[in-house]
Amino acid sequence: MDRRELLGVLGATTAGLVGATGGTARAEQEGHKDDPHHRCAEVCADCMHACEESFHHCYRQVTSGKVEHAKAMHLCVDCAEICGTSAKLVARISPLMIHTCRACAECCETCLTECEKFNDPEMKAVVESLRTCAKSCRDMVKAMSGTR
Repeated sequence: MDRRELLGVLGATTAGLVGATGGTARAEQEGHKDDPHHRCAEVCADCMHACEESFHHCYRQVTSGKVEHAKAMHLCVDCAEICGTSAKLVARISPLMIHTCRACAECCETCLTECEKFNDPEMKAVVESLRTCAKSCRDMVKAMSGTR
């Protein structure tokens, strides 16, 4: 990954984070903190952030010669994108959120499987965040399936 590509990923991630957290901040201000949509959007935004941090950690590992972190690096950055998209769609209660929540849960599970392979204290936060996000998205899909 060259510098321009990395800066593009970081820029897109920043824009997504601003969009995702902006929606959840508005909901909290309006007193919807107990709303399941708010909670799911917040969990997805938190997971996106954890995946971005793990991407940077894995990037440092790969550049120092630990190529076994390359797959986790790739999965973390891609998972962050899906989590960010899911956070935004859930925050605005989009009719398409069932699809992004389903995809987000599956992506989090895939990323989790790879990240768990490392006995690395810096990966502990992302592992927990991925678990939480996958469960939250699966719960949201179940809730939405009952309303269809």
